[in-house]
Amino acid sequence: MRRSRLAIALAGLVVTGVVAGVAVRSAPARNAGVTLSLVAYSTPRDAYSTLIPAFQRTPDGDGVAFTQSYGASGDQARAIIAGLKADVVELSLAPDMDQLAQAGIVDPKWKKQSYKGMVTDSVVVFVVRNGNPKHIKSWNDLIRPGVQVVTPNPFQSGGARWNIMAAYGAWRKQGKTDRQAQANLLRLFKNVVAQDKSARDSVNTFLAGRGDVLLSYENEALGGEKKGQNLPFIVPKSTILIENPIAVTKTSANKDKANQFLRFLRTPAAQQVFADWGYRPVVPSVLAKNRKKFPVRPGQFTIDQLGLGGWDKVQKRFFDPKSSIMSRIESRVGGVTG
Repeated sequence: MRRSRLAIALAGLVVTGVVAGVAVRSAPARNAGVTLSLVAYSTPRDAYSTLIPAFQRTPDGDGVAFTQSYGASGDQARAIIAGLKADVVELSLAPDMDQLAQAGIVDPKWKKQSYKGMVTDSVVVFVVRNGNPKHIKSWNDLIRPGVQVVTPNPFQSGGARWNIMAAYGAWRKQGKTDRQAQANLLRLFKNVVAQDKSARDSVNTFLAGRGDVLLSYENEALGGEKKGQNLPFIVPKSTILIENPIAVTKTSANKDKANQFLRFLRTPAAQQVFADWGYRPVVPSVLAKNRKKFPVRPGQFTIDQLGLGGWDKVQKRFFDPKSSIMSRIESRVGGVTG
């Protein structure tokens, strides 16, 4: 009788476990016990909410657990240098990844990866209010008196640095001299009413009613629309191509698995997920498939096409916190530089 009752009780526990959703496997997951730490800038959180489960459904990802951290790109790079665990790092722009390389955390040859070390692209856009009541169409409209601009802080956010170089480059392409373009940057920042720590925080500030125009990633506007947010936007005639780097850390205890995840992110299926969330794919075939969604404006340019020596020199000249074009501008308008 006792054995019968025990058998019944055990059977009940098994049934209860199944009903409660407890996973019962006929064999252990092939990667059980492996945990990858993903550290990224603020905006791709939504895409990874789809991509990580998709990877976990593959043989390479079966049983792999993830920890995730999202924040302003510059802050994330500094946190990793200070000891934040990271196996895979996706940041907003190359200088932040270069900081990790200089600290010995990322291979200094990270740009030798496929697609020059990038995983997604985007462009800088103007997010406006319904009906565009301030008639924002060009960069010159942002420096008109009375136009309130929202953009993140360039000494914390990678997105802000892209915004600034988009503005500067657009004015140079209009025929402005270096000095005139710098003067316009000062006029622009005199119109800035909020400088948040990250691109995502700036979106939330704009959604809360602050400002007439938000400088943002195209993917933030498209991703916001996907989530039902009201973010009408304009792709200016002249804008910069944003390139987002990714790398596996040298300090990772699971380098092979981290590299498998990185390779997965560059598969056509994963790149389509990025496209669905508003990112421009780096895989040409996937970009071509989504060409209508991602038009190339006639004045689109890259950071290298500005003739400033690329990000290595741009970072120091424009964004050094102690002595740079933007540190001087921020001191004039009362902004922070660190």
